[in-house]
Order: sequence, then C-alpha cells, then structure tokens
Amino acid sequence: MARRILSKPHLAGLFLLASVASVAITASYSPSSAQSAAPVSDSLPQGEAEGKMLLSANELVYNHDTQKVFALGGVQIFYDGYRMVADKVEYDQKAGRLMAFGGIEVIDPDGNRMRGEQLDVTDDFANGFVDAISVRTPDDLSIAGERAQRVDGNKMIVEKGVYTACLPCSETPKRPPFWQIRAERVIQNGETHTIRLESPRFQLLGQTIAFLPSIEVPDQTIKRKRGFLFPSMSMAENLGFGLSVPYYLPISPSSDVTFTGTGYTQQGFLLDVEYRKRYRNGEHILRLAGIDQMKPDNFRADTSDAEANGRGMIASTGQFRINPRWVFGWDVMAQTDSNFSKTYSIAGHSDDTFNNQIYLEGLGKRSSFSAKANYFDVQDADTQNASEKKQAIVAPVIDYNYIAPEPVKGGQLTVTNNLTNIIRRKSDVDPTSVNDRFLGLEGSSTRLTSELSWKRTFTTSGGLQLTPLLAARADGYLLDVDAPNQIDPSSYHYDGNFVDQSTAARGMVTAGLEVRYPWIATNGFSSHVFEPIAQVFVRPDEPHAGGLPNEDAQSFVFDTSNLFERDKFSGFDRVEGGTRANLGFRYTGDFDSGIQVEGVFGQSFQLAGENSFAQPDLVGVGIDSGLESSRSDYVGSAAVRLPDYGLTLSGGARFDEENLALNRTSAAIDFTSLHFDTGLDYNSVDAQPGYAYEEDNRELKSTSTIKFNQNWSVSGSATWDMTDKQITRSWVGLTYEDICTAFSLVYKQRFEDGGQSAVNWSIGGRLTFRTLGDIAVGSLDGDTFN
Repeated sequence: MARRILSKPHLAGLFLLASVASVAITASYSPSSAQSAAPVSDSLPQGEAEGKMLLSANELVYNHDTQKVFALGGVQIFYDGYRMVADKVEYDQKAGRLMAFGGIEVIDPDGNRMRGEQLDVTDDFANGFVDAISVRTPDDLSIAGERAQRVDGNKMIVEKGVYTACLPCSETPKRPPFWQIRAERVIQNGETHTIRLESPRFQLLGQTIAFLPSIEVPDQTIKRKRGFLFPSMSMAENLGFGLSVPYYLPISPSSDVTFTGTGYTQQGFLLDVEYRKRYRNGEHILRLAGIDQMKPDNFRADTSDAEANGRGMIASTGQFRINPRWVFGWDVMAQTDSNFSKTYSIAGHSDDTFNNQIYLEGLGKRSSFSAKANYFDVQDADTQNASEKKQAIVAPVIDYNYIAPEPVKGGQLTVTNNLTNIIRRKSDVDPTSVNDRFLGLEGSSTRLTSELSWKRTFTTSGGLQLTPLLAARADGYLLDVDAPNQIDPSSYHYDGNFVDQSTAARGMVTAGLEVRYPWIATNGFSSHVFEPIAQVFVRPDEPHAGGLPNEDAQSFVFDTSNLFERDKFSGFDRVEGGTRANLGFRYTGDFDSGIQVEGVFGQSFQLAGENSFAQPDLVGVGIDSGLESSRSDYVGSAAVRLPDYGLTLSGGARFDEENLALNRTSAAIDFTSLHFDTGLDYNSVDAQPGYAYEEDNRELKSTSTIKFNQNWSVSGSATWDMTDKQITRSWVGLTYEDICTAFSLVYKQRFEDGGQSAVNWSIGGRLTFRTLGDIAVGSLDGDTFN
C-alpha cells in the first residue's frame, strides 16, 4: 500500500463540497437511496503539517507527461479534519480538476457524512458536481439527490432532491421513510444564505399528500429571518374552527416581533402581536391581541363574552438579572373584559385566575429576600366581576430570612421577617349552615412580623437526641377594614372578639424541647429504623385569637406533614398559643429485594392554656380540624414501594380520637410497566360546614396510559364525584412519537364553574415534524399530556 504526504492545498475543495452539502440539509429534504461505500476509517492519522494531506491507496501513480496523479484501490485521504474513502481518485494539475470514482464517502469535522458515486470539481472549488449524492448529519437529518452541482463558487444545486429527518427502517431500508419532502431542485445560495425548494411535494409513507408552492428558507448560517411560520388550528364551542398563521419579523439583533392572525368561523379575525426585546441582563415581552366578534350572541346572554363586539388585551412580561444574586421582573395584563384571554386561549394568559405581579428577589449566602406586589385577575364570564372585586390586592408582601453564619451558643440562630399589606375593594363573605366565613374584609390591613428562633441538638452516648428550642415573635398591625359585624348586620354575624381599632400588637414567646430516640434493627435481608418522637412547646395564649384579619392562614389540614410543627397554622396571620405536646412514631424499612416501607403515626395534646384551634376565627380555621379538642385526632400515613413490580401504594388518614372513625382519608396506587401505567387516587373528607365543605366529599380520580408499542399510546383521565355521582373532569388523548414525528390528539371537558365558562369542551391536537415545525389544533395545556 502506498502512502504519501502531499502539499496540495487545492485538494481541500473536495472536502468543502461535503460541508456545503450539509449546509443545504437545513432546508428540508431526504435521501431516497444511499449508495453503499466502504466505511471511513476513524483512525486515520492527522496531517503532519497545516495545509498538507495524507493519502493512502493500494497504488499511487504520477504521470510527469500529463501531470496527473492517480490513487487506485482503497483510497483513504485525511485533510484538515476531513476524512474520505473512494475506489479511485484522479487529480489533473494542468486542468485544475479533481475527480473521484466509486463508493465515495466523506466525513467533515462536524460529523456530516456524504456519499456519492462520482465527483468532479475544479481545484478552486468554483464549479463541480457529485453524482448520486447522499448526506446525513450527526442528528440524523439527511438529503439526497440524483446530482449535486457547484456553480460560480457560491451556489449548490441538487437535482431531484429529497429530505427527511426520519431514519430508514432497519428491516427494510429501501422502504420510504414515514415522511419526506421531494423537490425538483434544491438551490443553496451562498450570497443570500438561503435555500430554495422548487416544486416541493410532501409525502407520507412514500405517497404524495400535498403539493406545495416553491419555498425559500434561510440556511444554517442565518438564525433569524422574516417569513411565515407554521400555521396552527383550533376548534371550540362558540368560536368554531380557527386557523392561525404567524408571521415572524426580526427588527434588530436583539429584538423581533411575531404577528399572528387567526380566523374563526364563528367570531371573525383575531390579531395577536408579540414583541420581544433582549438586553444584556434580561428580556422584555409586550403582547397585544384583539378581535371584533361577529357573533357575540353565540355566548350566553348573561356573560361578559356576549356583551361587546370589540374585545382585547395588552400584557407585558419582563425579567432582569441585576447581578448573579438579584433578579427583578413583572408579569402584568389588562383586558377589556374579565374573560377575553381565557375565551380565546391567549397562550400564557388564559389561566382561570391570572396573577399580575411585580417582584424583586435576592439570595445571599445565608439570607434571602423577596418583595412582591400582586393583583389577581379572575377570568370568568361574570359581567359584574364579583369574584375579582373580592380578591386581595397585595401591595406588597416582603419576606426576609437570615441564618447566622456562626453557631450561637452551639445552636442555629434564625431570623424571619414578613411585611404584608392587603387591600380589598369588597368584603368576601361565605355564609354556611353554622356560621359566616369572612374570607376578606373591605379596606386595607398592614402587618409587620419579626421572629427570632434558636435551636440546638444534643446526642447522648446512648443515641438519645435532645433538641431545645427558643423563639420570640412580635406582630404590629395597621388596620382600616370593615368590622365583620358592621358589613351587613342583618345578614352576617361573627362570634369572635374582632379588634375594631386602627392599630394592634401581638407577641409570642416559646420554649420547646424535642426528644427523639432512633434505633436500628437489621437481619440478613432487611434493615429497620424505629424512631419515637416527643415534643413539648410552652407558650402563653394566642393574643387577639380570631380577632385580627386572616389573609394567609386560611388553608389548614391536620395530618402527618404538620404533626411535629411548632406552629401548625399555614401563615403569619394566626399564631399557635398555649402549651402543646406532640407524640408520634416514625418507621422506615429497607429490604434486600428493593421493597421500601415507611410510616408515621401520632397525636397532639393541648396541655395548658387556650387552644388556638378551638377559638373563633374569621374563616373558620380549626372547626372540625381534629385539633379543636384537648386530645387531637390520630393522624397517620404510610407508603410501600415495590420497584421490581413498578408498584407504589401510599395513603394517609385522620382517625377520630374517641371512636377511631375515619374523618379524612387519602389513598393512591401507582403502577408502571412497559406497556401500561396507571394511577388511582381516592380522597374522602367529612363535612366541615363551618370551614370548607357543607357535605361529605368523596372523589376518585384515575389516570392511565396504554402503550401499544414504542410509538403508539392512548391516555385518559376521569374524576368521579362519589357524593354527587357524576364526572367532574375528564380527558382522553392519543399519541404517536418516533425519531422524526410526534402526534397528539386530546378531547377535554370541563364542568367546574356552574355554566359560567364560555367554552365547555375543546379538542386539541399537534402534529410535529422534526426540523420542519408543528401543525397545532387547539391546546394540549392543562392536566393532560404535561
């Protein structure tokens, strides 16, 4: 075998052809039949010097008379990161042409692989051609054609081009890929950096399903180019069929805008404009959308959707990183009525309640800071905006937390601060069969809370862990709210002692001790950890219990997640008082078979002082919670994981402390296998008429996926209200996915808002062709395929 080092920089043109061919791949075409060739060796040595080429062949001939170089048999060439094999290579120095024949394969430095049967190119690479060209990129995009021609040094023309992002079938490689695009000619222009497809045809499984007009797209050197993007479709009750066509327009290197026009068969034309601007340390998005409805009568007559023809919204989102630890941002929206963005599914702005917010957040080595202002836009079809007017306006809420970097008396010192200012335009009162729940009071209230806590853990030689705790907290209030008994004395009444004054103060000190005694038992096939836990917290009664506005401590469920909490209330507006003890037991088991078992069980006791959960509260927190008596209900939770079987069982319960009746139950079964995944969730909550539920609530939810094979699957979910004996939420969907194509179709129904929704059912679908884009119908958002 002959091997030479040739100083012929002109030969680089041979390899540049492969590079240009791979650029053309970003257009959109696919290989029809790749020619077989001997694989390129991945172990060829690099050139000995820049600009030199290593050539290896069975025979190397140089004709001094004709000034031609012939490399014959098993030709291998390495040049500047390019690798090539061919049966024969001929270089004509007089004519300045290089030719290669038979089984040509070239790999460029980026991993693009080109194959061909004959190559003829000038040594300046201005002109040339490749017969039976086929190129595949590392991410499995491929382009092929009968002939590729290089013209004037800046244009590549592929005749009878075919493009796909699909892999050939391993069993029948000659079978057409799932989808491909054929074009009479594919022209890559190096001056305009565009790729033009002339007379393109879209094919599925080898059959043409669409004839497309000539398409011109940017090549891979152009990241942003004006033009139409892939359309999407939607279908919904009261709106009809919708077709959305986006147009993308780059304005500058750091800004662009997308215009999206949507035509609805029932409501007319909607224009959606989104402007984006990037800065050195952040970005800003401005969005506007509007429509002049053709048939507002399609909506119910007593809804905001039917009130006006002209509807619209404007929204702004921004986030800026002040430095690596601080960030500032906002997300705000204004609309002509309460339901426009939800009705027309404006992406990112169609939630049932849109949270308008401005925020500043920072993180230190041992501290954190957060300041937020919030306005909650309730999107429903109520013409009076009653729900929104009852929402709290947060202006602002500020949190600052600090942990001392060095131990204090051997323990951890923590400082917690919170400032909350709430404004309400209208009182929010929920009458129940036993009381009136004052969820919010008209006016403004400001609370400043500061708490200092310290704790340290001691471990005895016998393994007993003792953790003493000290805490001191102070709250100051500025109040300008309606007293609950003055809102509508003939209709509403509150039994608590409300603090009807402009200022108020509250303090709380706590001394506590936690005792744990974990011990381990092992045998030949398992290990077990048993951990008895006891806590006692000594403190005075809660000042002004139930007499101050309760905005952030309205949610309360007593279970094992807060059994061992010092203060079981969910927010700062209530503070637990009196002396309380928590007793419980935690178990964890690990078996050699992979099975894991864990559980918690316990009870809480009010030892002295007033029980905060038995005191009147504006929203009824504590009523039938399981903590309102001196001995609480029993709470427990357990989970069993069997990974070898793909099975997980978990559950929690609250048992009545007198008769062990179940007051609250949750259970879940999750199963995962190769072809079937399912989850079953059961929740049962006894009536708490003074707090949350007038009636017992029983709900069963099932979510499952059946995988027919590695590509096809069907999923669905249904929620069954066992009390009212009806389905409250449901969806079903079909999906297909392979390396080049993804397809999803989902049907959803909603029942939850008593007919106030503008759309009660919807269909969503998406067909994605890798590298080409999406064809969307409706939306797949929500609890479906996410």
